[in-house]
Amino acid sequence: MSAFDDLFAANAKYATKFRNSDLTGRAARGLAVVTCMDSRIDPLGLLGLKAGDAKILRNAGARVTDDVLRTLVLAVYLLGVERVLVMPHTDCGMAKVTDDDVHALTTSRGVDTRSLDFHTVPDQNAALRHDLTRIKSSPFLPPDLPVGGAIYDVRTGKLLPVAP
Repeated sequence: MSAFDDLFAANAKYATKFRNSDLTGRAARGLAVVTCMDSRIDPLGLLGLKAGDAKILRNAGARVTDDVLRTLVLAVYLLGVERVLVMPHTDCGMAKVTDDDVHALTTSRGVDTRSLDFHTVPDQNAALRHDLTRIKSSPFLPPDLPVGGAIYDVRTGKLLPVAP
């Protein structure tokens, strides 16, 4: 018995009803969303989107890391992205710890993570504004690329726009 048998069984059922074979790799609505990996977030559903509409980039804390910038460059120039929404959320675990906390936790389990930057979020609004600026000032992205930010409230389902 595999730790993934339940997932393969669910996929077999899903595949019998699969109807998205006509989708391309392009973002039909021209949108990329940078959001957190938190399992309470349904980025397509909460934005009124469906499969194929947007590129969804997820990581801990919805941070605009070097890899997110690399992915946005590919999304813009190859996959039809014309606007970017950065969307962290309330009650985020990344806002409840510091990098030092994470390093201490892993060290207590015999793992040295000091070579990693976890991009924890001591001030969510400041981090979001920083990440919006990082996208807008990137020399690799079009200067007129629309970039917006909002914090998703996991208790109400509402988006709270944040001014850059």
